Amino acid sequence: MLSNIRIVMVATTHPGNIGAAARAMKNMGLTDLGLVAPRTFPSDEADARAAGADDILARAKVFDSLDEALADRQQIVGASARLRTIAWPQLTPRECAEKIAALGGRQKIAIVFGREHAGLTNGELERCHYLLHIPCNPEFSSLNVAAAIQVVSYELFQAVQTAVPLDDETGGQMATGEEMESFHGHLIQTLFDVGFLHERKSSPSLIRRLRRLFNRAELETTDINILRGILTAIQERTRRDLSRC
Repeated sequence: MLSNIRIVMVATTHPGNIGAAARAMKNMGLTDLGLVAPRTFPSDEADARAAGADDILARAKVFDSLDEALADRQQIVGASARLRTIAWPQLTPRECAEKIAALGGRQKIAIVFGREHAGLTNGELERCHYLLHIPCNPEFSSLNVAAAIQVVSYELFQAVQTAVPLDDETGGQMATGEEMESFHGHLIQTLFDVGFLHERKSSPSLIRRLRRLFNRAELETTDINILRGILTAIQERTRRDLSRC
């Protein structure tokens, strides 16, 4: 069940953290490491800190953007050192691990970790179905990114040992990150076309709420196709109405 989980590190500054993360992953049976625009990779420092997890580094996938790293992922969890004002569904590492283990390997997962100095941006968290927060000392709550990956990897390893997969045989294929992004883009464009959103008055908070609403629904590919068909019909009707004016 661990082979379908991708650990994604975004814009990592220090290559030693990449090596330490690879070591943490191998300790716990994780193998898929994705690196989004790392400052330095490959790196001798990363190799040294990996301490035997060289195979994880050798297989690591380097992406130019987060969109590329998440394109084929069906469940996306974003790690954050601080609780955000955005009311995103939140999980502890244990809750996250239990939820993933219950899927029984049927979905492709990404757990996304942000920059050492600033974590993930709100825009990047908007790509996620859940926000993962590691409870710790409130007076010193910022974990090193590799340490955070170690905590989450440990919980995943423990959870899969005793997991009882949910009975989901009647369910369809959950939409991928790429399908969700295409849908969100289509939705926003349609809302502009019908005049619900205006270029000068569009509210980022409203768009964020719409993303959260549909991410929370955990849509299947079939659902996306239906919704996009509806949006296309609305756009075509709007164009016909405008052409008569």
